[in-house]
Amino acid sequence: MPNAVFRWIDRNLLELGREMRLSFLPPLMVYCAAGVSGLTGIVGTFFVKDYLGLSAAFLAALGFWAGIPWALKMPIGHLVDLMWRHKAGLVYFGALLIAASLAIMIGLIGHPDAMRALMPVEAWFVLSVLLSPVGYVMQDAVADAMTVEAVPRLDEYGQPIPADSVRLMHTTMQMLGRVAIIGGTVLVSLANVVMFQGSEGLPEADKVAIYLRIYELALIIPLLSVSGVLLGGFLKRREARRLAALGRSRTEIDRLLHEPEEKTAPNGWILGGSAVFVALTVGIGLSGIEYGQEIIFATSFTIISLMIARLLRELSTEAARTLLGTVIVIFAFRALPGPGAGASWWMIDELGFDQSFLSRLDLITSTLTLAGLFLFRRFMAEKSIADIVIFLTIASTLLSLPIIGMYHGLHEWTAAHSGGIVDARFIAIANTALESPLGQVSMVPMLAWIANSAPPHLKATFFAVMASFTNLALSASQLGTKYLNQLYTIAREIRDAASGVITIPADYAELGSLLVTVTLLGLLLPLAAIGLTRLAGLRSA
Repeated sequence: MPNAVFRWIDRNLLELGREMRLSFLPPLMVYCAAGVSGLTGIVGTFFVKDYLGLSAAFLAALGFWAGIPWALKMPIGHLVDLMWRHKAGLVYFGALLIAASLAIMIGLIGHPDAMRALMPVEAWFVLSVLLSPVGYVMQDAVADAMTVEAVPRLDEYGQPIPADSVRLMHTTMQMLGRVAIIGGTVLVSLANVVMFQGSEGLPEADKVAIYLRIYELALIIPLLSVSGVLLGGFLKRREARRLAALGRSRTEIDRLLHEPEEKTAPNGWILGGSAVFVALTVGIGLSGIEYGQEIIFATSFTIISLMIARLLRELSTEAARTLLGTVIVIFAFRALPGPGAGASWWMIDELGFDQSFLSRLDLITSTLTLAGLFLFRRFMAEKSIADIVIFLTIASTLLSLPIIGMYHGLHEWTAAHSGGIVDARFIAIANTALESPLGQVSMVPMLAWIANSAPPHLKATFFAVMASFTNLALSASQLGTKYLNQLYTIAREIRDAASGVITIPADYAELGSLLVTVTLLGLLLPLAAIGLTRLAGLRSA
């Protein structure tokens, strides 16, 4: 038994450490910044609930618009391929947008009257929500390209590295990328636990002061991503000196360090289609036309599908069928609707989940999600995407049942029969502990397959294509969430800020039906997608 445990630790933990290289660190820093972005999540939930009169359906619709920039990751990725030598500029611009988004929230919390004098608080909040994803998608597209660049092509003696070793390094790089993102969430969860420690009994003004400090602390996010790019530049200069010492010419060094293996030609379909998509999105968004979100989704789905069809020509027939089967399965899995903000409001109002408890719950989620990447490492490497999604679908369905049970009083029954031990918080922690390790399991195999299989001159483009399509699935998820929240109306209590009079009473009567519907859709849709791909003769990575 001790030998078996050691072998497992060696294969899943120590081996990963042995494969780590210093060149991997710059993209990992940019990815970590994306993970740290969750620092303001709890604060945002309570700020919206207590200070903004926005409905669950409106927040789901806002989530749709916030997801649109991620559907544009494909043209941004192609732009990275075209401006390979100068791609760091996109990270700097993204950092500026993220900092602006955070500055707006700092102003809303710290100086609400001054902000309100310029524009309604709700409008400022919407602007902040829409700015940050544009910044993050730019940085993410560059980080994807940096992961390819981080894998060396030459060994310490200047000789080409064998293909099998390169493939292993790509898998390790993508695994570490997920670790960096989840590691960032662990760090912010720890920060939230410390910041909210003992906040349960604080006056509201003191809680607001904590909110402000957290948003100010979040300014480290753009600093972290910019630092990653600066480190990448330093490592390139160091590598140039090493290659020069080995006798390589300046021209050859420049080619090896600053150019992809093949030149990228501008793709008119990607650039033109994206320009049409941006113009259409902005026009419809500003016009307020009815069913604007649906028009945007249908248009973006069509454009991205056409672009994927053209890019598939760059692959062999078998690889193209594998890629197509993979995107269909992942799309269906990520497009599942959720219950929306109403479920969080219910947990806060009815179950008494305050900032301190939610921060501890986030810490458990982040830590166990990180552990799950190591626990399921061999499982991810050896199983197909379809097998992984089947496993995750069944597991997620089973883990949805305790929340449905608590809505109907399960926690009251268990607390009464356990001396108060198995209460709502106990069930939430146990459920989170079981569910969290599954969080990132579906993405690593797909990313590793892309990194190893995409044409060398279109690495960033292929990463972006997959990201655009799978992130479009998240927009579909937000649309589904909006529809369900229109079908099942959920409302939290809203009081007038000046008089304290209740303007909208809390109403969670339909939350139980909403949770059941979400669970059934989460079970049936992924399994149906897998069945259809197999009937069509498609494979998954």
